[in-house]
Amino acid sequence: MSGSLLEIRKRIGSVKNTRKITKAMQLVAASKMRQFQKRAVTTRRYVWDLIALLEENLHVESSYTEKREKGEVLFVLYTSDKGLCGPLNNKLINGLFRSERWNALTESQRMLITFGKKGYDFARNNGIHVDKHFVGVPEKMNNVEAIKLVDEILNFWRSGAAKEIVLIAPHYKNSFTFYPVLKTFLPFDRDMVETNIGTEENKHRPARSAAYKKEGLMIYEPSKEHVVSRLHEQVVFSLFLESFLELKASEYSSRMMAMQSATDAADKITNELSLQYNKARQQAITQEIAELVGASAAISN
Repeated sequence: MSGSLLEIRKRIGSVKNTRKITKAMQLVAASKMRQFQKRAVTTRRYVWDLIALLEENLHVESSYTEKREKGEVLFVLYTSDKGLCGPLNNKLINGLFRSERWNALTESQRMLITFGKKGYDFARNNGIHVDKHFVGVPEKMNNVEAIKLVDEILNFWRSGAAKEIVLIAPHYKNSFTFYPVLKTFLPFDRDMVETNIGTEENKHRPARSAAYKKEGLMIYEPSKEHVVSRLHEQVVFSLFLESFLELKASEYSSRMMAMQSATDAADKITNELSLQYNKARQQAITQEIAELVGASAAISN
């Protein structure tokens, strides 16, 4: 019986050590989630300001508003590099590869770029051609690093290889809710603006300054066309960065929830093992008392 008690005690110790790890991972994930939440909100406000300028000039064309007949549809899939983040990666992967938009095109009509190891591994294991992949993208990516990454994606557009660029990333709503969305980033038009801002998001949009409401207060140098073209580019850069930040916020939110579930499971197992240990210990004590009583009775006789 002592061997059984020792074994249960070891299991309790092992589960408690595991719980310490999952609890620490939960706290770290919660802290990082809040950081990416703040950065995503800040970037979203910046995008709103850019689009506020563009809304007055949507009639001005640039290379990013061109409607093309030739070229392929470029899909950009965001996933995480690491696991332990619940159903996040499966939702994103299924959101693309099971979508009507993906399956309506033949292999020669589409291209794929993946961000994150999970999406790349899935595509490679299922024989899906990946035109470019990015693994190990730094979490604390600054604007310069983001522009370099997005510039590589935009090269597919500038070269004429892509006629449309579609991004698949999680839309982070709160700590418990996120869902995959397919957003068309290029070509740039009013539908693209409305899709990326959304009617629900628009309710919380900051009020415009008086400068936006008065004609003639905006001076464009060297020309309106040049400024609008640069604005189109900046909006695309910012939307890609915002999607990356929402991915990281969703990733750490999922990891926080997964580690919380693991911690709760460890607590439950510890309670069950403690009950089992106490029962076994009580049984051992009862048996020892019975043996002592029996021995005492035998000596008395």
